[in-house]
Amino acid sequence: MGPAERLESPIWHIHGGNPPDERYPVSFALLLNLVSASNAHNREVLWGFIRAYAPGANLETNPGLDKLVGYAIKYYEDFVKPQKRYRAPSDKERAALADLAEKLRGFGAERDAEKVQFEVYEVGKRHGFEPLRDWFKALYEVLFGQSAGPRFGSFAVLFGCAETAALIERALAGEFVAPA
Repeated sequence: MGPAERLESPIWHIHGGNPPDERYPVSFALLLNLVSASNAHNREVLWGFIRAYAPGANLETNPGLDKLVGYAIKYYEDFVKPQKRYRAPSDKERAALADLAEKLRGFGAERDAEKVQFEVYEVGKRHGFEPLRDWFKALYEVLFGQSAGPRFGSFAVLFGCAETAALIERALAGEFVAPA
């Protein structure tokens, strides 16, 4: 990074000219959705998911990631959880979600996020979502109680494909929507 770029970089200023070189195997947005979906409100549970997704990740070599885990839990509790608004799926969404759950169960312990993401797109197309972003909006609103979220394939491999299928099945059973 050149001198002019440093002056414009908030990261350079935040870290007093010495930004950490640590790379994270998961994004903060993905951590937030993991906290939300798993109801994992402690570091140990979240680290279990992270280690399953990125076996080399650990507290000793990723201290910055551990800080992000703590920030994700706190941010979720303070800002995300109070704003969540789950909704029931429409009949079309219900059929597509059931189809996706079945596909995810078939993936087993898949760790290729692009492969899973491709199938998420295919399910949306097969069920006639046009524009396709409506399919993703439905996923986030029904499963996470918000209108946007991370790349769904990345979330599914981090959370686990079977666990994501179970999450979908819980949503289809009405567990996330308050009774009318």
